[in-house]
Amino acid sequence: MSHDRYGTDVLSGDWRAPKRGRATETPSALGMVVEEVTTDWCGEIVAIDRDLDTLTLEDRRGKRRTFPLGPGFLLEGKPVVLTRPAVRVPTPARATRTASGSVAVHDAKARVARASRIFVEGRHDAELVEKVWGDDLRVEGVVVEYLGGVDDLADHLVDFKPGPQRRVGVLVDHLVPGSKESRIAQSIMRSAVGKHVLIVGHPFIDIWQAVKPERLGIKRWPDVPRSIDWKKGTCQQLGWPHRDQADIARAWKHILGRVDSYADLDPALLGRVEELIDFVTVP
Repeated sequence: MSHDRYGTDVLSGDWRAPKRGRATETPSALGMVVEEVTTDWCGEIVAIDRDLDTLTLEDRRGKRRTFPLGPGFLLEGKPVVLTRPAVRVPTPARATRTASGSVAVHDAKARVARASRIFVEGRHDAELVEKVWGDDLRVEGVVVEYLGGVDDLADHLVDFKPGPQRRVGVLVDHLVPGSKESRIAQSIMRSAVGKHVLIVGHPFIDIWQAVKPERLGIKRWPDVPRSIDWKKGTCQQLGWPHRDQADIARAWKHILGRVDSYADLDPALLGRVEELIDFVTVP
């Protein structure tokens, strides 16, 4: 029997593997106790946000800290990549009311679109209106379009050519006395097409603020200095990721996900949208 005087091959096997082993994907779950390796923060998972892809750990002193889902955690001393929890969503019963509070009309075909339109400033405005008033708008045949800002509203109206059968309702952010938005609105309402256009607005800096803050578990929306982009500043103060536009999109998805009906919105928005729907549908 020969003897290997040089010993075993030190390069045999997975010699690059970390001492604790390689991380494995593990679904996160409430009550799981994990450690975040870069901060040594150890605690129980007390909250998981699927929209923001974050989890909140509470340590033994009751202090909480939020981290992004993904790699960088230890579970029972072994590295893991924490992923979203698997959740089964039960099939809801058919609603008797729409999200706006109207009587639900099931199996009704969408009406052919009217010539009249509702304009809103941005994509988020359009998505919020669709979520709450979408069923009503389809029954009435009203299309909502977003402008990408109110500065070019006059040019959009020139192209659209409003008239008695082509009314336009416009929802404007931050429509308060003395604002740029109010000056644009007044100019248009005094113009030749003004009688076929209704411009209404809410006092919020951004449509995000129309969602009641308690629906997000906060007491009030943060005050953001004018020198800072409002959405990024809001995310920063709330402890949400805010590095790029993808983070802002996830934040809005999180906010919109907390809206189920008109009851989740500030009354300052509700009346204005209903007023626009009436304007473009009532002869």
